[in-house]
Amino acid sequence: GLIGRSWAMVFAAGGFKVKLYDIAQQQLTSALENIRKQMKDMEKSGVLKGALSADQQLALISVCTDLKAAVEGATFIQECTPENLELKKKIFGQLDLIVGDNVILSSSTSCLLPSKLFTGLKHVKQCIVSHPVNPPYFVPLVEIVPHPETDPSTTERTYALLKKIGQSPVRLNREIEGFVLNRLQYAVISEAWRLVGEGVMSPTDLDLVMSDGLGMRYAFIGPLETMHLNAEGVSNYCERYAEGMRLVLNTFGPVPEFSGETVQKVNQALSEKIPVVPKALDARRKWRDECLIGLAKLKTQMKSN
Repeated sequence: GLIGRSWAMVFAAGGFKVKLYDIAQQQLTSALENIRKQMKDMEKSGVLKGALSADQQLALISVCTDLKAAVEGATFIQECTPENLELKKKIFGQLDLIVGDNVILSSSTSCLLPSKLFTGLKHVKQCIVSHPVNPPYFVPLVEIVPHPETDPSTTERTYALLKKIGQSPVRLNREIEGFVLNRLQYAVISEAWRLVGEGVMSPTDLDLVMSDGLGMRYAFIGPLETMHLNAEGVSNYCERYAEGMRLVLNTFGPVPEFSGETVQKVNQALSEKIPVVPKALDARRKWRDECLIGLAKLKTQMKSN
């Protein structure tokens, strides 16, 4: 799938040999074709990651339909199956029987807790969640979430590897529902949904508040640094604005059902902007990815300055 292909590209860009595994040969064939096309296109556009050429990176990627052969000699295994607990548990159960004591077993899950995925495995100390942001090739953040029994060295090795290949890993000290990125994202979505549902603002204007407002600074600094800079430090910000923040936060409504009239209202507004047909959606996704590439280049440039 998209996440697996993107991970393969990220690791190959970092100079690592990658072996893609799937039970269906056709999935692997189409994945290689897609990766080749993306890498060649990015090389032409001058945005290919890493120091190696597209052909050199492609030479690092091979495919396999035999799980044991796929993981032979591996130091890091990144699982990218669909978000299905039983399927993921089955895969990790199979891996648990054939891996050694040094390989890291990592999952791309976006919401399944490590304690649900890995408990009972013989190699549980080597298990961890490395949750990327879609698409990982263009958005570097990765949330590292340990199982309660994960060895600290597994966390540190995963962090070091992800830093080495150019991602931006962050460590959670313990597991929590939704991890951190989705908890923040869902908080924003929830209030956006309430505001549109209550008729405070149209869906298109609501999105502008983020894209041309909050998102402008959040592309470079987070909410806590924003507080720090919008006053004379965080302590001063809290002295000035804590009462007002509490007043507003106490007016927030219950968790939305994400159903009924508001779904229709939001869907209609977004469908007028981007029709729900493959051609239009794919074109908008391509535009989004091009924007992310441009933003990534700008951020790299600004960091070097």
